[in-house]
Amino acid sequence: MSSLTDPRVPESADRDTDEHRTAVLTLALAFKSAMGAVRRLRGLESHRPGELSYAQCGVLFALDHSGECSASELAALADVAPATATQMLDHLAAGGFVERVRSERDRRIVLVSLTPRGSELLAARRSRYEALWARELADFSVDDLATATAVLQRAGAVFVDIAAERDGA
Repeated sequence: MSSLTDPRVPESADRDTDEHRTAVLTLALAFKSAMGAVRRLRGLESHRPGELSYAQCGVLFALDHSGECSASELAALADVAPATATQMLDHLAAGGFVERVRSERDRRIVLVSLTPRGSELLAARRSRYEALWARELADFSVDDLATATAVLQRAGAVFVDIAAERDGA
């Protein structure tokens, strides 16, 4: 759905002004910059024993949020390819961060869960990441953050629309 026909956007919105177009462009560039930073961070792989990359931590955070699940479910939740998730899980299992067990209901399915070591690592990372987020966003009110959340959700929708256009939908 185009933002111009989106019922969530009031008709009185001043979206046809140069000031609004400039603000949208500035937001788009800031979003692109933030996504680039995330992409660079995800690309960093730790080669030190016992240390995990940002991407591997993302898999662990997804697993913590979902609870025990299959590797394919975890791949979807962590937004990684199934083959990537499997490779990461191999490393995480070898490091003692996750455990794999066959499902009692369907022996073809292997379920993944966090180990106590994985939970401890996540607690430490969560504390560190939450402190960074809190520090960087301390100047914003709850209403500001709610607006930012809505803007980011709309920005995500832009990329869904772009993907749909590319797929001919």
